[in-house]
Amino acid sequence: MNGKVFLDTNIIVYAHTDYDRRKQITAQKLIREEDTCISTQVLQETANILSKKFNQTWADIIKVLQDAANNSKLHNNSQSTILLACKIAGKYKYSFYDSLIIAASVESDCEQLLSEDLHDGQEIEKSLTIINPFSSSIKKQSE
Repeated sequence: MNGKVFLDTNIIVYAHTDYDRRKQITAQKLIREEDTCISTQVLQETANILSKKFNQTWADIIKVLQDAANNSKLHNNSQSTILLACKIAGKYKYSFYDSLIIAASVESDCEQLLSEDLHDGQEIEKSLTIINPFSSSIKKQSE
């Protein structure tokens, strides 16, 4: 991949759990090898998921959040991020919270948003492409 990539919450969760070993390896490789960005929303969602779905301790969750923030550029969502998210939600018909991830990606000047939950291959605002890093299409692109 070239340029900055934005990581959706699921990438961070896979990197820090052994729920799916193949996805864990892929997520960890992306974090290690790419110029990555995340947002404050990604940290918040990660904490919630690790607590509720994986029953991790708060001490362990803090370590994951610190690791995630240290390994990626952190975008602080602002009023402009929220307003852009509203425009994206209206234009592309994503939920508000998905649109907030997309807006943070755009504001971070990322070329790609890596997520398994959004529309793989979709271009947003002629500057951002959504990519599912676990699909066969991304593997073909990188070969």
